Amino acid sequence: MLSVSGLSALRVDRTLFSKLSFTLNSGQCLHLRGANGAGKTTLLKLLTGLNRPQSGEIYWQQQALPSLGEQYAAALHYLGHKDGLKELLSPYANLRMAAELAGQPLSDEAALQALAKVGLSHQCDLAVRSLSQGQKKRAALAKLLALPRPLWLLDEPFVALDTQAQDQLGGWISQQLSSGGLVILTSHQTLPTAISQVIELDLALSQGSKNE
Repeated sequence: MLSVSGLSALRVDRTLFSKLSFTLNSGQCLHLRGANGAGKTTLLKLLTGLNRPQSGEIYWQQQALPSLGEQYAAALHYLGHKDGLKELLSPYANLRMAAELAGQPLSDEAALQALAKVGLSHQCDLAVRSLSQGQKKRAALAKLLALPRPLWLLDEPFVALDTQAQDQLGGWISQQLSSGGLVILTSHQTLPTAISQVIELDLALSQGSKNE
């Protein structure tokens, strides 16, 4: 369970959101909506625990994030606007490196299976810089499949993906929810129908509200 209580965030001289509260339970997906600049990406970064809010608290399994440290970091995947890939390395090397850094060593077979699922079997040994934007996004998504974690934080994950890949990602999100995981995502696109248990949260309309 992830819960937010009285969360506020500022950007330079203006308030992005204030007194934001919600609770997300196992098997639920939270879809963050709002105009550009509403604070969707800021909220996702706060939920990673790397940035601190102006006020309020975030709780994972009923414990405040500052008290959890690396335990919380090991429970989540964050996929931001940048794909987080090393351009000179291959998708395969990037995935193996991510696994090593996470302390979750990955076998050759498991890495290749994950890359095959995202449609990169024939590109797994190419330098990332030679890939298209859609292929780079799929390479970044491979770690979600290869390294299971209960919480996914995804910032515009459908951008640069074709219709087939969007549907595949919708299926993976659905599987994550079916296994008891949680997903929080931003998207200006209509979510694939495969994703159920979706809670809509519009930051422009949710100041001081609680959504469950």
